[in-house]
Amino acid sequence: GVDLQVCTSKNPTCCTKKMEERYQTAAKQDIQQVLQTSSAALKFLISRNAAAFQETFEMLIRLAENYTSTLFCNAYRNMAAEATVHVQEFFTDVGLFLFGTDVSTEEFGNRFFDTLFPVVYNHVINPGPTDISLEYAECLRVARRDIRPFGSVPKKAIGQMGRALLPSRTFLQALNLGIEVINTTDHLHFSKDCSRALLRMQYCPHCQGLTLSKPCMGYCLNIIRGCLAHVAEVDLHWRGDIQSLEELSRAMSGAFSIEHVLLNFHSLVNDALVHARINGPELSEQVNKICGPPVRKPKESPGCSFDQSKDNQGLKMFSRDSEETLTNRRKELISHLRLYRAFYGGLADQLCGNELAAADGLPCWNGEDVVRSYTLRVVGSGIKAQSANPEVKVKGTDPVISQIIDKLKHVIQV
Repeated sequence: GVDLQVCTSKNPTCCTKKMEERYQTAAKQDIQQVLQTSSAALKFLISRNAAAFQETFEMLIRLAENYTSTLFCNAYRNMAAEATVHVQEFFTDVGLFLFGTDVSTEEFGNRFFDTLFPVVYNHVINPGPTDISLEYAECLRVARRDIRPFGSVPKKAIGQMGRALLPSRTFLQALNLGIEVINTTDHLHFSKDCSRALLRMQYCPHCQGLTLSKPCMGYCLNIIRGCLAHVAEVDLHWRGDIQSLEELSRAMSGAFSIEHVLLNFHSLVNDALVHARINGPELSEQVNKICGPPVRKPKESPGCSFDQSKDNQGLKMFSRDSEETLTNRRKELISHLRLYRAFYGGLADQLCGNELAAADGLPCWNGEDVVRSYTLRVVGSGIKAQSANPEVKVKGTDPVISQIIDKLKHVIQV
C-alpha cells in the first residue's frame, strides 16, 4: 500500500491502508485492555470493601431500630404501636443520610423527638380514657422544643448521631469515588496523535514482517507517558485521597463510632421517656399554658405490632464486638490501599515494564527500525513534562480527567 498514514517505510511493506486501519483499532483496544488489567486488583479491593461496609451499616441500622422498637414493646407497651412508626421513620432517615442523600441529621433527629412527644403525652404524662385529638397532638409537636419534655437528651442524641454518621458517610463516599476514578481512567479517550503513536509502536513493525520485535523501553515510556499525561495528573490527588481516608479511619473508633452510637440510641430514648415521666406534673402545666387543656377523641388501642423474633438471627451474628471487627476491617483496607498510593504516578512505567516493552539489552523497535537501544530523550510523567516528548504531542487538558480531579479535591476537603 502506497497510501499508508502511519506505518510508512523505506522498505517494501506488507500493509494496506485497510490493514493499517484495523491495526489502529487493535492498538487502542490493546492499551485499554492493558489499563484494565493493571487496575483490576485495585478496583476489586475497593468495590468489595465498599459493598461490605455498606452491608454492615445496613445491619447496624436494622439492629438499632430493633433495639428501640423492642424498648417500647417491653417497657411502654400501650404506646408501642404508635411509637414504632416514628422509630421506623427515624432509622429510614439515618440510612438515607448514611448512603448519601441530602438530609440533615439535626432535622430528622428533631423530627423524631417532636413526633414522639404527643404519643408520650397521651400515654405517659397525661393518660386519659380517650386519645388526644389530632389538632391537639399537632400543637404538642410544634411546642416540643419550647417545652423540652425530654430534658437535654434530644440534643445529646442528635449531636452524637451527627458526629458518628458523617465520618462513615464520607468514608463510603470516598470509596465509591475511588471506583469512579478507576472506571474513568480505565476507559480513556485517546487523542488522534496518541492513537497514531500507539499504532506505530505496536503494529507498524508487523508491516515490515517484524512480528516478534517489541518496542524499546525508552520509546515505550515516551509514548505511554504521552498518552497517559492527563492520568498522571490524578496522582497527587489520589495520594491525598488515600491519606485522608487513613486519617478519617483513625477518627472513626471510640465513643463516637457508628456502632456505639447506633446501638446505644435506644437507651438514650429510654432516658428521654424517664425524664418525661418524672417531670409529668410540671410538663402538664406547661402544656396547658401553650395548648390549653387536652381535647380528646375515642381511643384506638392497637397492641405491639413489632415482630421481635424476625431479626434475632442478626442479633446473634452481630454481637457487641462488632466495633472491633469494623475497626479491623478499616485498618486492613487502608494497609492494602497504601500499596496503591503511587498507582497513577507509576502507571506508564508499570505498563511498559510488565507488558509492552522489550527487556533490557535485547534488540528493540524504535518506531522506524530494530536497533540495539533507543537514543532519543525520555521525558518524565505528567502534562508539563510532555512539551519535550519526541514521540507524542500533548495538548490542553482532558475535561473528563479534570472533572474527576475536582471530585477528589472535594472529597479530600470533606
